[in-house]
Amino acid sequence: MARSPRYYMLMASLPPLRPYFTSGQTPISRLRLDRRLAMLEPDDRAELAEIEDLMRWDRLPLDITDREILEHAHDLIPRIRSSTLRDVLTWRLEVRTVVAGLRRRTLGRPPPSRGERWGYGRWVRHIEQQWSSADFGLGGIMPWVAEFSRLISENDTLGFERELLGVAWQYVSRAAEGHYFSFEAVALYVLRWDIIDRWAAYDGELAQKRFNRLVSEGLGEHAELFEASLS
Repeated sequence: MARSPRYYMLMASLPPLRPYFTSGQTPISRLRLDRRLAMLEPDDRAELAEIEDLMRWDRLPLDITDREILEHAHDLIPRIRSSTLRDVLTWRLEVRTVVAGLRRRTLGRPPPSRGERWGYGRWVRHIEQQWSSADFGLGGIMPWVAEFSRLISENDTLGFERELLGVAWQYVSRAAEGHYFSFEAVALYVLRWDIIDRWAAYDGELAQKRFNRLVSEGLGEHAELFEASLS
């Protein structure tokens, strides 16, 4: 995407981001970050807001359904102008799909039925077919799946959150390489800021209570995908 002179100033004004697990807090508050983001072109600002809304599902109401989320994703991602950002969003949703499958299986539920809309991306059908495999047969492509499965089965919410955010941090950081003073650079900065913010504010007990509430209210069937807390 074309670079705007104002984006040089914007990126230069943002503090560097340290790895999420070494950060007790974000290096810049959300209020100050939003003031910097006011320098974005209007179309870019609107697109970034949509991207964040899709990625920060922990902010969504509990009664939203998988179908509504998936419809939103299928509508939004093709409209994203940057191929880099489309790839990041697609990958993040595919990770959520894997996690949704792991959680569903841990609850002792059968694989989704053919045609059921429960996940996003390339691996939906593959997961359904490899349901009994510990890593859904994805270990060669996603080596972290087996560890995710173990942490979920052991109900280790803090360990799972750390691993989940770590995988996201590494992927988004790699995607940011080579993007310095463009809208992609700004958007990828914000996505990494969100990961740090998520870790800094994380409360394992609260997360467990929220997940238990979903299950007890019978919403697991509808809320598994967005309840994956990848920020």
